[in-house]
Amino acid sequence: MQCAESLRVQAAFDGELDAVSAAAVERHAEHCPECRALREHLERTRKALRRDLEYGRAPPELRARIARALDAETAAERRDRGPPRPAWRGRPFWLGTLAGAGAALAASVAVVLLAPLLLARLPDELIAAHLRSLAPGNLTAVISTDRHTVKPWFAGRADVSPVVADFGAQGYRLVGGRADYLDRQRMAVLVYEHGMHVINVFAFLPGREALPAELSRRGFHISCWRGGDLGYCAVSDAGWEELAALRKLLADLSERDAR
Repeated sequence: MQCAESLRVQAAFDGELDAVSAAAVERHAEHCPECRALREHLERTRKALRRDLEYGRAPPELRARIARALDAETAAERRDRGPPRPAWRGRPFWLGTLAGAGAALAASVAVVLLAPLLLARLPDELIAAHLRSLAPGNLTAVISTDRHTVKPWFAGRADVSPVVADFGAQGYRLVGGRADYLDRQRMAVLVYEHGMHVINVFAFLPGREALPAELSRRGFHISCWRGGDLGYCAVSDAGWEELAALRKLLADLSERDAR
């Protein structure tokens, strides 16, 4: 007899479920041999189709016509810009040295001056990352409630190694994790499920600036804190009390690990 969840397994495979439903199906498949076999069959079928089906190719005449059109467009842009400026030759060595030192100094000053600006963008960056994760298939890259599976997964995939634990007994079930980006930094993201709410906990290197404790953006709540050298920000549509409880659990864990 076919498992009642088989249709939802196919829907999750096709990316048709929301993040919470997809996570529930993934957990079901971990314990259902039939649904796990179905998912593996779908994956093998997709790989076979991608491997064996030939891609259609444009005829040579069409490709040549497109190439000529691109060449003509490039030539027109060059005419509009005018002749290229002559290169400055014979620049003294000391001038090049000063220019290099000036560029290094400018870069250092830019880091100092732009750090507050990057921090000011942090809430919007986190909300954007949270929303991306809610799209089907984006929530987790590693699926497990076991910290010994999730924490090692971040090695080589994120620039930080956050504290990881499953707080299922307290109502915060660890779903898994993934990596995300913040200004060229690879953040580690822990994914928790609390009732019907998804909570993303972002871990990153915050610099010296103070993190915003609590704020709201676009209907979502953001709660941030420091744990050792890392900054943590929990993002969710869950209430402030729910976020505060998870924050305390993780902050206490960071303190115990530090000791």
